[in-house]
Amino acid sequence: MERRHERALRPLAIVAGILAVGTFAARKLGYEIGGNAVVRCRQGHLFATLWIPGINLKAIDLGIARIQHCPVGHHWSLVVPVRDRDLTEEERRDAAAHHDIWLP
Repeated sequence: MERRHERALRPLAIVAGILAVGTFAARKLGYEIGGNAVVRCRQGHLFATLWIPGINLKAIDLGIARIQHCPVGHHWSLVVPVRDRDLTEEERRDAAAHHDIWLP
């Protein structure tokens, strides 16, 4: 019985490990995923969103991108995280002023 339980948890542990390594690598590259992140939609709008890899209730996760609602242009779009060092102070303020819903 114990072995069956361990076998059932193994895929979950592997996925969690992959997500953790991916999050760590993205943070090392300057992306603020794993919490509030600034993202850019295909029309260039910047906004803040809660970006927790593998956990989505409001978007379709595509790994390094998502399809989700843009609160700036009020449309659905492909969004990608933006590195903090690539943003001006004005862009950071603008993104912080436009946050989507607080669900992951």
